[in-house]
Amino acid sequence: MIESFNPPDVWAPFGAFSMGVVQGEGQTLYLKGQVSLDPAGEVVGQDDMQAQVGQTLSNISAVLAHVGGTMADVVSLTQYVTDIEAFMASGAVRKKFFAEPYPVTTTVEVSRLYDPRLMVEITAIAEIPRERFRHPNRA
Repeated sequence: MIESFNPPDVWAPFGAFSMGVVQGEGQTLYLKGQVSLDPAGEVVGQDDMQAQVGQTLSNISAVLAHVGGTMADVVSLTQYVTDIEAFMASGAVRKKFFAEPYPVTTTVEVSRLYDPRLMVEITAIAEIPRERFRHPNRA
């Protein structure tokens, strides 16, 4: 079970994120930064931040599902974007993937990612309850 908190002595969240998240005992999962690539490795949504955010979050969801996790298990996100204004306009896309309690989130604007067609890369940390966790390397 995830518990989020927003202390009254710091600024109030203005979007789909929490200031802090505490979660019980489970399996901690550290996800590699995901980008807007389809299963064939092709860029999805070139020049479309909202499409790229959606594909990137779908990729994170797929990695989590492989080991029994869901987006509700995500406790922290770090987002690297090439256009902060375009990213800030994609809040509705994020809300399709996350509900309260929102994960803690850090967003950083960068000059470019490894492929200039990519506009966003997101890495995540999740904690999957032990009763749902499926080890990825065991039958």
